[in-house]
Amino acid sequence: MKRFYQYFLLIFALTLCVNIQAQAANNTLVVYYSFTGNVSAIVNALQQQFSADVIQIEPAEEGLDYAANNYALGSSLISAIRNNPNDASSYPAIKPVSVDLSRYDNIIVATPLWWSQMAAPMQTFLFHNGSEMAGKNIGLIVSSASSGISSVVTDAKRLIPGGNFLEPNLWIKSAQTSNAASLVSEWLAAINLPTSSNQETETMQINVGSYVFNATLEDNATASAFKELLPLTVTMNELNGNEKYHYLNTTLPTAADNPGTIQAGDIMLYGNNCIVVFYETFSTGYSYTRIGHISDTAQLKQALGTGNVAVNFSLPAVMGKKGDINNDGSVNVSDVTYLINIILGIISL
Repeated sequence: MKRFYQYFLLIFALTLCVNIQAQAANNTLVVYYSFTGNVSAIVNALQQQFSADVIQIEPAEEGLDYAANNYALGSSLISAIRNNPNDASSYPAIKPVSVDLSRYDNIIVATPLWWSQMAAPMQTFLFHNGSEMAGKNIGLIVSSASSGISSVVTDAKRLIPGGNFLEPNLWIKSAQTSNAASLVSEWLAAINLPTSSNQETETMQINVGSYVFNATLEDNATASAFKELLPLTVTMNELNGNEKYHYLNTTLPTAADNPGTIQAGDIMLYGNNCIVVFYETFSTGYSYTRIGHISDTAQLKQALGTGNVAVNFSLPAVMGKKGDINNDGSVNVSDVTYLINIILGIISL
């Protein structure tokens, strides 16, 4: 009877192992839009080499020829977005997309280039969903005839504020599409795409009076240095009706850039010692280094109020994770191995 019980538990453990491996492999989502078919070919090459869930972005109105009359329609759509990037009506309608972005650690965005910018339908998807990608690893694939992709990268960072962009980006010219398999292979090796089994998202807790907020920290030197200061309670000053700021007594490492659009919930470093928490979304010409992003901002403005306010930053208490059998801080295949060894009597409790 004991032997039968051991075999039963062993089969269960092996099944669990398969499930864990599958979950680790499918923690990546590929989102793509393709007009000429080049991006579809690139995504097909990607799927042959890497396990990921895939969704396609499609315009709501079918049969439109964006290339007709020297790309007149495509150009007008890009101009509308460029003239008013914060207005939802500037973005063309797309077919509804049902996806739970919270399931994924990594998101690969594959898009063509239109008039030096990101294709308008993909901009629509990211405009409505980019804020949910804060703290996630973002890989960018761009297809173009010959134009450089720097403006597409800028679009991506504007539309996915708080995203952890993996470098380098993959630029495949139209003439290189037939060689997509090897280019994708080299790119996947270069970015070393993290999986759920080897990376854990780090979070920070923010207390303002009776209000509690959770923020996802960036994977950068600035966030790491800020963590070393926690727990930290400071008085943050009001500015411009959209932010609270506090000058630290120490400096932090910087990698500042202009995000174009500040999102409510962004936690930034201005200069090398000014911590800023934004509670409104607006366009900016200033440069900041990202520290993190508050995911649920429904009560953030109310909590921070209109004047100066005491804010506490802290790290969440470390607790054992469900499924972390060997207590190494991660839930992965090593936990199954540990369980099998216990079942077979190799390890005694």
